Amino acid sequence: MTYQTEINQLGQTIGTQGAPWNAIDAESAARMRLQNRFPTGLDIARYTAKIMREDMAAYDTDPAQYTQSLGCWHGFIGQQKMVAIKKHFGSTKRRYLYLSGWMVAALRSDFGPLPDQSMHEKTSVPALIEELYTFLRQADARELGGLFRELDAARERGDAVEAKRIEHAIESHETHVVPIIADIDAGFGNAEATYLLAKKMIEAGACALQIENQVSDEKQCGHQDGKVTVPHEDFLQKIRAIRYAFLELGVEDGIIVARTDSLGAGLTKQIAYSTEAGDLGDQYNSFLDCDEVAAEQIGNGDVLITRNGKLLRPKRLPSNLYQFRSGTGEDRCVLDCITALQNGADLLWIETEKPHIGQIGGMVSRIREVIPNAKLVYNNSPSFNWTLNFRQQVFDAWEAEGKDVSGYDRAKLMSVDYDGSDLATEADERIRTFQADAAREAGIFHHLITLPTYHTAALSTDNLAKRYFGDDGMLGYVKQVQREEIRQGIACVKHQNMAGSDIGDDHKEYFAGEAALKAGGKDNTMNQFAAA
Repeated sequence: MTYQTEINQLGQTIGTQGAPWNAIDAESAARMRLQNRFPTGLDIARYTAKIMREDMAAYDTDPAQYTQSLGCWHGFIGQQKMVAIKKHFGSTKRRYLYLSGWMVAALRSDFGPLPDQSMHEKTSVPALIEELYTFLRQADARELGGLFRELDAARERGDAVEAKRIEHAIESHETHVVPIIADIDAGFGNAEATYLLAKKMIEAGACALQIENQVSDEKQCGHQDGKVTVPHEDFLQKIRAIRYAFLELGVEDGIIVARTDSLGAGLTKQIAYSTEAGDLGDQYNSFLDCDEVAAEQIGNGDVLITRNGKLLRPKRLPSNLYQFRSGTGEDRCVLDCITALQNGADLLWIETEKPHIGQIGGMVSRIREVIPNAKLVYNNSPSFNWTLNFRQQVFDAWEAEGKDVSGYDRAKLMSVDYDGSDLATEADERIRTFQADAAREAGIFHHLITLPTYHTAALSTDNLAKRYFGDDGMLGYVKQVQREEIRQGIACVKHQNMAGSDIGDDHKEYFAGEAALKAGGKDNTMNQFAAA
């Protein structure tokens, strides 16, 4: 629908109401409607699910068409990320948002900062999704509001050509609303609890939910020790629960990301239920660390299983958890992934202990022997020491090639002393191309950084505090923040505008006409940035 068609239709609606609606202006109402393109979260979920499905199909054709996101812990952070993407790249295509359960726990819980152990309020997750989309929709309203003002100015000048150009820009406006991949942790309870939370997250706008195969009451951050997984059937119930939630709400393209933590999980909560040799429960149990026992060796309280005609005693810890055999992590990951895709998941997430394309690609190759179009979401985690990892990878590669590495201490490659070295240069280049290389060689469709804005907020605040409370005083803010905002064209330097002051003024004019008391007059200090 064109801008003018929208105005004409609203004009007809207003006209049918007669004199009581005479003060309602059709073009003003059309503008407000365009500034609110997505009335509900479900409208957003349906729209963004379609985008993700199209991007997944494009990646299957060409792995160079991978997608990316950054984790954002506040609506404003997500908004500024998308504003920056449109500013620097002209389009939001293949750029998403990630919602990290870790950051919700650490930054958004009423209990205060918490570790990533699903102790935060489950409602805080859908609340953040809604907040993110509120800020993204406001970014649309702000950008369109600027175009409307430009259109009015062109009309006042009598510049029909410019007015037509701006109308076209309004009609072709690209929204800041993009897919959110949202972390539902391990479901915060049983399958019913997972379903109920999934509904809230979808209603808030999430088109993609990421769920992991850890136990919900013992859940740990993927990069910490003590992770405990559940048998496949327990996990598949939750995948099905999420699919039912999507279908109930009419988001038929909804995406489920099945995450396996098996690579770093050495424990299971329970022995899987099995009815015959080789079934899924039996395959899960085959990874248990067991001792073969004779009848006379059975002790009080022992738990026993049989396999291949043998009586086995799984190793049970005082915590009543059972131990997997060492070295089975990759095999368990592969089985987890195949099983999840065969039972309704759309994308995979393999949580690894390091960013190593060979390791990831090796597992994906095995998965693709069964599911040829298997694709991954991958955590480019801040928990990895990227500098040290890649310098060590280069060191190992050079050593294997017979190159002289005697000038390097492998254990101390993080040292600043190596920053200008050839090894460091090659490592940095591998880091730079990691996402493209891994998309091509390891089946990674979506690259994300879980916690980047947590770290950038800490770093920038530290630098400001050091300067402002030190000898620089006010210059510490002006030189390092405001002056850079102006010179780099950061829209937020006009913070009143970013917070919606101009949108509010437009509304006041719609509602009150010439009687409107607007904030954007000649005495508004934001006018000092008119040339910024």
